[in-house]
Amino acid sequence: MAKLQEKTLTLLSNNKSTISTANSPFSDTSNDYAPPADLAAALNEQEKHKYIRLKQIGSGTYANVYKGHLRADPSSLVAIKKMKVQTDYKEGLSMDSIREIKFLQELSHPNIIALHSVFSSKDQNINLVIEFMPHGDLEMVIKDHDHVAYGLADVKAWMGMLGRATWFCHENFVLHRDIKPSNVLIAADGQLKLSDFGLARSFADPYQPMTHLVITNWYRPPELFYKAKYYSGVVDVWSCGCVLAQLVLRSAYIHGETDMQVLDAIVQALGQPTEENWPGVSKLENYVMMKPPTRPLTSKAEMMNLFGTLGPVGVDLLMAMLALDPRKRLTSKQVLEHEFFKIAPRPTKAADLPKKGGGEKQAAEDLKRKATLLGEGRGGKVAKKLDFGAARR
Repeated sequence: MAKLQEKTLTLLSNNKSTISTANSPFSDTSNDYAPPADLAAALNEQEKHKYIRLKQIGSGTYANVYKGHLRADPSSLVAIKKMKVQTDYKEGLSMDSIREIKFLQELSHPNIIALHSVFSSKDQNINLVIEFMPHGDLEMVIKDHDHVAYGLADVKAWMGMLGRATWFCHENFVLHRDIKPSNVLIAADGQLKLSDFGLARSFADPYQPMTHLVITNWYRPPELFYKAKYYSGVVDVWSCGCVLAQLVLRSAYIHGETDMQVLDAIVQALGQPTEENWPGVSKLENYVMMKPPTRPLTSKAEMMNLFGTLGPVGVDLLMAMLALDPRKRLTSKQVLEHEFFKIAPRPTKAADLPKKGGGEKQAAEDLKRKATLLGEGRGGKVAKKLDFGAARR
């Protein structure tokens, strides 16, 4: 117990030095200070006493999620994520849990979910105090065709917020590696908040190989299917492009039950990667040339037929985010600077964006999940396209 209290105090100490600007360097936390056990226990109890835990709103194998509030201010709601001790791991926490704590401590941005505090409980579980999300996630909004209508200005607002969160991660040398609508939560004021950093990692060293087994496969770029060991923030940009396409179609643009089916869906949607359109692709370990015949790159005219509601400039943005060759794909900064966000209509104000009511249970489900490398395995009917002319209901 004393060891856990010492680790919790280290987490609490680290939590006080978050990044608040894009140019701030990460603090070096490699030299952990081990305080006396009684001091660790006292500070842990002091932190825990700040919050009142209310009803449980989510339960899972790896974590339970509770609604709570500040003891000093009952109107200040929080979510308390109680991460269960996992005996399979030496420290009692899986690597994805450690990553989540680390990066939420280091990243402070209006469009990234905020970690308020960390403390341990008597059963040796680590508790994360996270900002409360009453409106669930973006996927709920996309799927609710019957009750939630939205237009181009709303899509611009959502993509702008997601883009800023992604850019901020990249500016601070962090790859998220699991961007998808269910990991984008909606705050009470309408702001989108990027969550679930269980697969995130730092990428300051460009020569450090990385695993390709990341990003839910519906949102995974082709270079990771081909087992690329070196990649950059554009893997997250691909995921954001898939989210943009899904906002328009109101169903996943690229999907399949297996990795091979998803890779085939990429080829059918965007074209076959070849040496002509992606120099060097054939050298990637898992490259497969699907034949015959070779599917040419999808033209802008074809994309306009499917995504015409975005307009020509919006389709240009989408195609640049979903470029097969990662070297031709936009960076997160270039996405934010794109003309799409400057032309009419202007993005909707966050407070005026459509929301899905009663989403706290879904938000709890999102928070309690363990980061996964597996495909979602979700099929379902093809959803209706956006009706940008429809009035909000």
